[in-house]
Amino acid sequence: MTDKSLNADSSDEFEYIPGVCNIGVREIRRRQLVGGIGLFLTITTVFGFYHQHSSQIARLGTFLPALVMSIGYLQARKKFCLGFGISGLFNFGSLGNAKRVISEADRKIDREAAIKLFFQAALIAAAITAFVFLLPSSK
Repeated sequence: MTDKSLNADSSDEFEYIPGVCNIGVREIRRRQLVGGIGLFLTITTVFGFYHQHSSQIARLGTFLPALVMSIGYLQARKKFCLGFGISGLFNFGSLGNAKRVISEADRKIDREAAIKLFFQAALIAAAITAFVFLLPSSK
């Protein structure tokens, strides 16, 4: 894989590498947006729970937005889409123009990488949720 910057003018900025890289700049930007939305939802959820004096059990609701945030940012950072990995796809062109991975061995590698990425994101979300769970009440 060549080391190229994430600029808007490049269309073939990365190359498909099984289990390592299956998305290009436009798809990466989409994952960054998802991560940002997840971050916003996580922050507003935490503030909402804190200011509503929610119970610790209710604070476990932080997990879902934290998971969205973690998945989005991890996919962008790793240049690897979890959904594409599970589905055997890759996309380095325009949005919505995904192509099928031909090799069954490559699809297997992608599925394993996607599952690993999901568990990494879940671990991050669980750590964030545990932190929020342990915050003292605002009463």
